[in-house]
Amino acid sequence: MSSVEATTTPAADSATVEQTGGIRIRNLTHRYGRGPGTVTALGPIDLEVAAGEFLMLVGASGCGKSTLLRILAGFEPVRDGQVEVGRAAPVPGVGSGVVFQQPRLFPWQTVGGNVELALKYAGVPRELRAARRDELLARVELDDTAARRVWEISGGQQQRVAIARALAANTSLLLLDEPFAALDALTRDRLQDDLRRVSAESGRTNVFVTHSADEAVFLGSRIVVLTRRPGRIALDLTVDLPRSGVDPDELRASARFAQLRREVASAVKAAAA
Repeated sequence: MSSVEATTTPAADSATVEQTGGIRIRNLTHRYGRGPGTVTALGPIDLEVAAGEFLMLVGASGCGKSTLLRILAGFEPVRDGQVEVGRAAPVPGVGSGVVFQQPRLFPWQTVGGNVELALKYAGVPRELRAARRDELLARVELDDTAARRVWEISGGQQQRVAIARALAANTSLLLLDEPFAALDALTRDRLQDDLRRVSAESGRTNVFVTHSADEAVFLGSRIVVLTRRPGRIALDLTVDLPRSGVDPDELRASARFAQLRREVASAVKAAAA
């Protein structure tokens, strides 16, 4: 059997969502503006995500991917429908870590200072922060960078710091909004490898927004493609590729990877038409 031969990943079900604190979305619609200028950006959407899943949201620009992510983060209010992260409505800064397209680090802080500040807000005692900081930086392969200034490290390294900072919070959900879109191809591939590994180690639920079918198939255990505005679910696909114990380059070169990538790319194109 090839090391990239398909393995199955169970889809979410209601019992799993309730018991382990996944995501539950019921009849969600989101609109911007009022009166004649109202724009329906999203919905209606029904979706359940089990704890530990790596969900990729894919679709053309303007389909509502980032809107849905902001709703899950608590940055946008839920006015029509129901959204639960765990068993509660989303609250900004509570229940999830967020990584944006740009690192958004504090330039007046060192690399370690950025992570320690997140640990402070997460309630980690002062005497434990240095050890936890070093552990998180090691997890994203940034050992011995704690004392360096933000501008002294590369863009890819800055994005790793942003991921470490998001992991600093004791949350079960990590939300990522195209965090690798502005990076060069080699750095992007390296960070995808890192994130896939960190995700497998942490066991957190991940929701990741992307335009890329290739990125979606490589990172995701499940892919949801949204239609053009208002975004609705056009495809909900379980990715039956191994999550560990396989070389990333071998995985990307496998026939099953190529088949899934074509299926997702075709669905995105059809959904945007």
